[in-house]
Amino acid sequence: MGCLSENVCYNEGMENTAKLSGGKKRFRLERAKVKLLASYYGHPARDLRLICITGSTGKSVVAHFVHEILQAASQPAAILASDQNIKATVLHKFLNDAWKAKVTYAVITAPATALSSETFYGLPIYVAALTDFVPSGLTDDDLKDYLGAKETLFKMNPEVVVLNRDDAHYPDFAQFKGKSETITYGTSSDSDLKVEASKLYRKGVEAGLSLGSQSWTVASFLTGEPTVSYMACAAAIATALNVGPSVIAEGIASYEG
Repeated sequence: MGCLSENVCYNEGMENTAKLSGGKKRFRLERAKVKLLASYYGHPARDLRLICITGSTGKSVVAHFVHEILQAASQPAAILASDQNIKATVLHKFLNDAWKAKVTYAVITAPATALSSETFYGLPIYVAALTDFVPSGLTDDDLKDYLGAKETLFKMNPEVVVLNRDDAHYPDFAQFKGKSETITYGTSSDSDLKVEASKLYRKGVEAGLSLGSQSWTVASFLTGEPTVSYMACAAAIATALNVGPSVIAEGIASYEG
């Protein structure tokens, strides 16, 4: 299976962070709705490995990098990628379609609005990854809600947690650990997967990565410095899935946006 697409909206800009708060009654109603949807479709997520990516920017880019890497590794995968809200009805139909297609992995973006509305409630998260946390223009109250929404994903006991060591808000997320593994990435010397060097070109970017004794180069036709971090995030996720460096590089290079 190639790309089983329920592609909602490919806007790579910063997600909408307006009004994420809600009362306990709304949460109970949203959770009840999600539980009904999961039951209606027969809980297909239980037979899938869910890779969920959240962050203020770059979620869809990372999701597509990971999807291409899995294709290069001959691993059946489906993708649902959007920087805007994902409704529970769309998510659960997608999971059912992915199950019917007999894929192993479901790569999904998790916008703050979807997390705050309990869209992912009760799902067995295999990988939870963070691209960045950029709370620009938010009041203190809205910042608290936005941070709480993002943290929701990491409180769902994922097997693997992937975090951006360079992000200014890394300390807010460092408390979260994967049941099996936690991987950090970035230029920081404290990162597990390190960005050793990078080059920006008019028509793409290139970065040297290292993890333990392994070093390799990845490149993308996407432009801009943030792409370096997105490539590193995708590489960290793929590493947790036991995908080798050469396949990671092949997958990243295959996505042209």
